[in-house]
Amino acid sequence: MDVNPSASTPNNELDEIIKLMWGTDVKEDVFQRWTQGFNFSTDEPTALIQFAGGPCAVLAPVQAFIIKILIAESLSASCSNWRDMETEKVNRLLIRAACEILNQAHSGRKYMLVHLNENESAAAGQAKVNDLDPAASCLLVDRSDILSPPLNHRLFHSQLRVVSLDSSDEVEAFYLERIETLRETFGVLLFLYSVMYTKGLDQLHTEVTDVSEPMIDAEYGYGSQCLINLMITGRAVAHVWNNDQDVGGLKLRGIDKQSKIGFLALLEHLRYCEVGSFLKSPINPVWVLGSETHLTVLFSFEKQLVCAETPSEMAKRVFKSYDPEGNNFIAADLLQDVLNSLDLVSDPEYVDIMKKKLDGDNLGIILLSAFMDEFFPEQTPSAPDTFTLFHYNGISRSCPNGKVMYQEGNAVLLECNMKCVLESNPMLTCLQTKWPSIEVQWTLGTTPSLN
Repeated sequence: MDVNPSASTPNNELDEIIKLMWGTDVKEDVFQRWTQGFNFSTDEPTALIQFAGGPCAVLAPVQAFIIKILIAESLSASCSNWRDMETEKVNRLLIRAACEILNQAHSGRKYMLVHLNENESAAAGQAKVNDLDPAASCLLVDRSDILSPPLNHRLFHSQLRVVSLDSSDEVEAFYLERIETLRETFGVLLFLYSVMYTKGLDQLHTEVTDVSEPMIDAEYGYGSQCLINLMITGRAVAHVWNNDQDVGGLKLRGIDKQSKIGFLALLEHLRYCEVGSFLKSPINPVWVLGSETHLTVLFSFEKQLVCAETPSEMAKRVFKSYDPEGNNFIAADLLQDVLNSLDLVSDPEYVDIMKKKLDGDNLGIILLSAFMDEFFPEQTPSAPDTFTLFHYNGISRSCPNGKVMYQEGNAVLLECNMKCVLESNPMLTCLQTKWPSIEVQWTLGTTPSLN
């Protein structure tokens, strides 16, 4: 591939994407918190480090896709020791994860990769991660000892260049030749802009609920749910439920299909949000976990945790799609629609018989439990009773002994639900939104932090 990346220049679409990201006023301290590359822990070769609050909206999804690839390779026996990797292998994992995220966002146009003008970035004193001692990589957040004074947001954005590529293979080749684009100081932002530009401004405007609200919080620097969903699923929508919902005549967009990577939210137990099955039960046993302020990653090598959706699970999902309030019942008049959606018998005469049977008190509602007992009486759990979990948190101060490493735990699904809403154990509270009866014993004896 013969690409001259400095030949292409920014345009109005990129300017609008930057505005959509930051709003009209970029706060310098928030911008500086996002100025980091994809740097890996010296204690866990495939675990990304996060230096300041905010960029977890990009780092955690990229980490999740790295783990997804690790799991696939481990299960295919092409990776004998997934926790011991050389730098070249880790770089390739990073590139493959980046390509998968770009592929999800790809809307049929060219891949648009945003990078820095090579000559100007060199003149600005950019240090390459590969040229640093591994132990020094953790100092990149404090560039005073390594770099020239950091670029402010205006100078940084004036140096952006764009190259358009036709295929994912060309994207991979581009990053292989220029790994510093991802690994250097501005790697996270450059990749984020690339994802958004590849998605396209028109498509972003279609999916983002309120384009006047910046996708990076101006005060605290946190990524919005639109940004998180874009990175996880390629769909920049504001909600985590299944499909689009009509609420008071307003169309609210959600996740439109089963995702490769999952998402669980601590705040779901307070009913601040509803995570649908497309995110809660992803294709791979990897979940981004959302607390009030931070994103971490949970994963397992137990593929049975994400078995194909059973008929009863699909029935629950469809039933709940007609129950947007989450009341676990629907109006009796909706029974025919539910049956039709499930390809069950839905002739009017049969539906009338079922209405009388399921709504014996003539209340005009049908309970989920009654519906499931009638049409799907035998439910066999698809998940194993015991399995091993791992948790990732990229902030060193939130990790045991200040080391960013995967924390291992042994999970068991109890026979009865014992939901925990204790402030002292937000991890368990979050996991119980997916597995209501779960208990976990963590190997180090302390529960990993979601923050």
